[in-house]
Amino acid sequence: MEPADEQLMLSYAGGDARAFEALYARHKGPLYRFVLRSVKGAGEAEELAQEIWMRVIGARAGYEPRAKFTTWLYSIAHHRLVDHWRARGLTIVSLDDGDDDREPLEPAAGPEAEPERVLEAAQTGARLAAALAALPLAQREAFLLHQEGGLTAIEVARATGTHEEAAKSRLRYAVRKLREAIDDE
Repeated sequence: MEPADEQLMLSYAGGDARAFEALYARHKGPLYRFVLRSVKGAGEAEELAQEIWMRVIGARAGYEPRAKFTTWLYSIAHHRLVDHWRARGLTIVSLDDGDDDREPLEPAAGPEAEPERVLEAAQTGARLAAALAALPLAQREAFLLHQEGGLTAIEVARATGTHEEAAKSRLRYAVRKLREAIDDE
């Protein structure tokens, strides 16, 4: 059985560098995707994600497991992104500015690979990406913390410094708007 994130962070604070490596390996992908969907492009997301990890490293000595590690991690990410958005005038940015270095997905095999279905899936994905980019910043952040970070509504509230009901409302509105965007044709 693998140690819990909180135990790994405490071990890292005690000097175990391998514990940090395990935490980083577990959370680098979801954290990066959260940041990527919150800023303009991959390069900017990579830089911000590394800054967030540097803040985790800097805060290790004072770490106390008062909440789940992911809540603590995404709280750091939230604060870094707020600083980032403030420096840019709180503008809502596109998810896809053409600076995306992710690998394209391979087409599926079988009946789902029929051109009509592939086109329909691509169009739905594009509508979802556009709808996500158009969400108010607080709703987008709550949705991404929930989806990418795996945080519950209570943890989203803790990470963003809001009340639980506000986090629930933001999630509810975000999901409704995203569903409407996917269903609209």
